[in-house]
Amino acid sequence: GWQASMKSGSLSYILPCSRLPVQLMSQVRVYTSNGQKKDLGSEDTNRPTPEETLHKVGTGRQDMTNAGQKQSFLKEPIQVKVKAVLKKREYGPKYTQNNFITGVRAINEFCLKSSDLDQLRKIKRRSPHDDTETFTVYLRSDVEAKSLEVWGSPEALARERKRRKEAEIKYRENLFRNQRLLREYKEFFGNTKPRSSAAAMFFKGPGKVVMVAICINGLNFFFKLLAWVYTGSASMFSEAIHSLADTCNQALLALGISQSARTPDPSHPYGFTNMRYIASLISGVGIFMMGAGLSWYHGIIGLLHPHPIESLLWAYCILAGSLVSEGATLLVAINEIRRSARAKGLSFYQYVVQSRDPSTNVVLLEDAAAVLSVAVAATCMGLTSLTGNPYYDSVGSLGVGTLLGTVSAFLIYTNTEALLGRSIQPEQLQRLTELLESDPVVRAIHDVKATDMGMSKVRFKAEVDFDGRVVTRSYLEKQDIEQLLQEIQQVKTLEELEAFMLKHGENIIDTLGAEVDRLEKDLKQRNPDVRHVDLEIL
Repeated sequence: GWQASMKSGSLSYILPCSRLPVQLMSQVRVYTSNGQKKDLGSEDTNRPTPEETLHKVGTGRQDMTNAGQKQSFLKEPIQVKVKAVLKKREYGPKYTQNNFITGVRAINEFCLKSSDLDQLRKIKRRSPHDDTETFTVYLRSDVEAKSLEVWGSPEALARERKRRKEAEIKYRENLFRNQRLLREYKEFFGNTKPRSSAAAMFFKGPGKVVMVAICINGLNFFFKLLAWVYTGSASMFSEAIHSLADTCNQALLALGISQSARTPDPSHPYGFTNMRYIASLISGVGIFMMGAGLSWYHGIIGLLHPHPIESLLWAYCILAGSLVSEGATLLVAINEIRRSARAKGLSFYQYVVQSRDPSTNVVLLEDAAAVLSVAVAATCMGLTSLTGNPYYDSVGSLGVGTLLGTVSAFLIYTNTEALLGRSIQPEQLQRLTELLESDPVVRAIHDVKATDMGMSKVRFKAEVDFDGRVVTRSYLEKQDIEQLLQEIQQVKTLEELEAFMLKHGENIIDTLGAEVDRLEKDLKQRNPDVRHVDLEIL
């Protein structure tokens, strides 16, 4: 053994190890089923320091010698607690054994036929589409095994995929030459949603307003052009250019209305409704460049090189007719906006500023500018007739150009804001938020975003904190509680417990998905403007 020596002055004591009193520390060790060890015991806080122990030995050495007894060591039993822990399963970086796959993906990605899928297990799952409740899916592992059985090896499957990919690329390159085959394909398989006729859109609503404006502005351009050729008036030239710009821009609006009715495709899943805003934006730029630019140019040329003006009688007659026709088109646009604003619960001003209907807005502003410009042109031409000074006519041309520039700037601003994806009104957003928060399954919502996609279509997104207890209770209400209790009582081993929890855990997740679908459906039903809802589980 070891010997501890202590020197005090000139005395030296040699203490044998067998004489040292020792106190055992009580320890509790916990062993888990995964082999980890935890020490729960700690050192006794009353254990004497080495100096105190040596002092006690020195004073009690004589007593112990006289007694001749050795202190016995008390050994306390070690307490062991075993904690059952389920062994963690390692899935690896890519685990697709339990993944589901639709029949369309199975045919396209694994080069199978519909007859090959008839032999596989079919599983009914909740449908992500609003028009169907359930749809059929397949286990990805079964599909992969079937593809290997059909093609023989992964290499053969890869070659077939490559061949089909090359054929698809070639088909896309020749798409314009295969329009007839594409139409036959659509007629054979049909469309999921009926497509409204493009021609019918121009007999009501914004389409009707645009077509009326095209016809009237086209006639106005023809007669104003004749008046300018006859008189040489700069103001009349500006009016002719103005009518031509209106006709071209409204033809562009008609194209935007037609394109906005196209059915969504994989490349444009949210449709083509923004084509109206794009057409209106280009129209605003066209008014600025073609209408305002040419009017300013002609007015400046008239100021720099004035020339006498011929008789203005025919010009006044044409301006009067233009005032009547432009006023009629303006009334048609005003009535359409009033009707639409009343249906949306908005004022006339709010409907125009928010650019709810870009096509009608363009017609309204263009015709309003046309009526004012006719008044400006007639006034300036009258001053020229009275005074004989051609500068008044050139000033009128500059005034018409300034008016057109103001209208174009407003159109560019409002349509740019719409295309950027502005938020909906705070009152409407508050109603949507309160609707979600009032549902018992929702604890809180965060990061709420509601974007106006144009043409009264709203996309709503929110992070939702669901109440797991309410979701679980919703699942239990659909179960036979007595049978569930019997299943619990039959659980005896860890394997049976794992199977029980996995079974009902998956069903509870399905219940959570059904609750998400219910909330999305409620939002769309109570707010028809909401077309796309993305609720993310927090």
